[in-house]
Amino acid sequence: MLAAMSHLPAGAAKLTVDELASRVGMTVRTVRFYAGRGLLPPPERKGRSGYYGADHLARLELVRELQAHGFTLAAIEGYLERIPEHATPQDIALHRTLLAPWMPDLPETLDRPSLEQRAGRSLSDDDIEVLVGLGIVEPTPDEDVFRVAPALVAVGVDLVDLGLPHDAVVAAQRVFTEHGRAIAEELTEIFRTQVWPHYREQGEPPERLQQLVERFKPVSVQALVMAYESAVDEAKRDTVRRSGRRPGRRR
Repeated sequence: MLAAMSHLPAGAAKLTVDELASRVGMTVRTVRFYAGRGLLPPPERKGRSGYYGADHLARLELVRELQAHGFTLAAIEGYLERIPEHATPQDIALHRTLLAPWMPDLPETLDRPSLEQRAGRSLSDDDIEVLVGLGIVEPTPDEDVFRVAPALVAVGVDLVDLGLPHDAVVAAQRVFTEHGRAIAEELTEIFRTQVWPHYREQGEPPERLQQLVERFKPVSVQALVMAYESAVDEAKRDTVRRSGRRPGRRR
C-alpha cells in the first residue's frame, strides 16, 4: 500500500475513475457510490473528466479494509468522518497500519468436519447455534459450510463447554464485543494522536509504528486481563458491602 502510494504523491491527480476502481479492486459503480456517500473528496476536474490521486486511493483502501473486518457502511462513514479532509495519503494509510493489529483475523470458509477438527471435538447443532450467536461462526447458503473466525474458535468452544444458557452467552459476547471495540478505538486514537506524531518527528516510517503496535497488543491484552480481574474483585467487595456482610462471615 505505502509502496504503491509512493508513485502518487499527495495532491497529484493521475487516475481516471476506471483506473482508480481497478487499483482498489472495486467496480466503477461502487467507487461512485462511495463518492456519493461522501467517503471520497471530489476529484480534480479537467474539462469533463475527473482525476483521482493518492488521497482517494488511500481512502478507498481504508474502506476496503474496514469492510473486510465487518464494519457496516454507517460505521465506515463514522470512521472516515474523523479523518480530516486535508489528511495526507500517509496519514490515511496510518489508520490501516493501526487498524489491523487490533482487529480479529479475517474469516475462513470451513465445512463442518473442518470446523470440528479446528474445535478439537464434534459439535452438535446446539453447539453450532451458540457459536453463531457468539459471532464466531456464520452460516452460508451451503448447508454445513460456515465462515469462521479461526482465532476465536477455541474461546467459543470453551464457552460452549461451560454449559451457560444460550441467551447468557450471547449477552456476554455482546459486552465483550462492544467494550473490546471501544478499547481498540481508544487505543488507536492514543497511537494516532500521541505516539505517531512522536515517531513522525523522528522520521520513523509507518511500518515502524505497526511493529510497535503488534508488539504492544499482547502486552495490552495482559493488562486488560489484570484490569478485569481487579474490577471483578472490586465488584465482589461492593456486593458484600451492599449486602451488609463481610467476606468469610457466615450468617
